[in-house]
Amino acid sequence: MHISGLLNEEKVDIQDRKVDIESVLFEKSSDFSLKTMVHIHRLFEKFGFDEVFGRSVVKELLELKGSGASKLLSNLMQADIIEPVFGYGKGKYKFKK
Repeated sequence: MHISGLLNEEKVDIQDRKVDIESVLFEKSSDFSLKTMVHIHRLFEKFGFDEVFGRSVVKELLELKGSGASKLLSNLMQADIIEPVFGYGKGKYKFKK
């Protein structure tokens, strides 16, 4: 396949996960602070596109207070970076592809 064909692919290549989150962030928001970008990268490294997470895990992983974790999740939802998932209990999310 030619490189031009690869650039037009919509599917996610799991082996290039870090590149994928960069393109997602670049497309969806450049308004995040450096600290928030670091938090997003840490979350993505831990959960990728397929694992589900909630506020308590975000709070623990990023060493945030409950309100900080809630605000981060809210900001990521508004920026269309994460989406709610159902069937795992209330307040569970995953990264959007």
